[in-house]
Amino acid sequence: MNTFAFMIHPIEIGDIARKFGPLGKLPPRLVESLFKYAPPLKVSQITGVRSKHAQTEGWFVACPITSRLMIDLPEEYVIKKIIKTGKLAQKLGAKILGLGAFTSVVGDAGITIDKNLDIAVTTGNSYTVATAVEGAREAAALMGHNLKRCHAVVVGATGSIGRVCASLLARDVHALTLVAREKTRLEELAHRITYESGVAPRITSDIRHALHNAQIVITVTSAVDTIIGAEDLMPGAVVCDVSRPRNVSREVAEKRNDVLVIEGGVVEVPGQVNFNFNFGFPPGMSYACMAETMMLSMEGRYESFSLGRDMSLQQVEEISALARKHGFKLAGFRSFERAVTREQIARIRENARHALNTPRAK
Repeated sequence: MNTFAFMIHPIEIGDIARKFGPLGKLPPRLVESLFKYAPPLKVSQITGVRSKHAQTEGWFVACPITSRLMIDLPEEYVIKKIIKTGKLAQKLGAKILGLGAFTSVVGDAGITIDKNLDIAVTTGNSYTVATAVEGAREAAALMGHNLKRCHAVVVGATGSIGRVCASLLARDVHALTLVAREKTRLEELAHRITYESGVAPRITSDIRHALHNAQIVITVTSAVDTIIGAEDLMPGAVVCDVSRPRNVSREVAEKRNDVLVIEGGVVEVPGQVNFNFNFGFPPGMSYACMAETMMLSMEGRYESFSLGRDMSLQQVEEISALARKHGFKLAGFRSFERAVTREQIARIRENARHALNTPRAK
């Protein structure tokens, strides 16, 4: 039997209280501090993943550390906790382990974890890139944008996901801006993209300046707090937020009816999948990183696929081909845990048109 496991962790303190109700009565920071000493958990069994070619089943396993603690605690401590959770996946019978959320970015992005386990490991980043760019392209078209005339911005461009997203977008858009903190790495990436595509990206560490005239934004940083607010975006902007925790503030949804924010990497899983755990998605849908783990298992490819920070376009194209083979596909659009219909997108598009044609008050 093809088997897999996928590692999750509490994104924020409230996630612990929702899973373990009585803990919600304690002070949140106390709960967070206590929970980090808990052992790894088997959360649920996943069944019903099936295509016309193969099937698989697996488990959610949880590493009991919040996103904030994964940043604040010593890296060695965090990696040991992740490895211990991976050992639980091995014990359950998984043959490949997917790393979710911050477990995929701490340290060397899965390489050390892979070396300390007897099963294959993937971050799922290759299919996350594929679906993020596909989603951004489709959403931009629905918003009436011609990609060849668009200015696109990639926030977190020097990360493993951001680099490949930038390379893919460079093939389609008129102008590209890369945003990250380290100037040297930005310059190296910009030079490579220019060589590959002929597009000469701008580079900056100033997010707000980069965003003020961007029609398309893909944001994929490891920031714990939101970094994009309601005043940062132009009317009609399409923002694909791949990060967890989110990079885009919820106030964008509350205050800007002329901007489309979508979640990156929401995928329809083939078969009659039952996750036996509510992680905020409708039935039958998963994150792209989960989907990559499943499709590698269905192929019997128990190899470490997306690891480290040097992901290639070839990997993205290869995993996209596996997705087509087994019937994994982009599952429409979601924004802040809710589905976004084409009718809603049409209203956002009209609001943006009106905002762009209305002179701003001085």
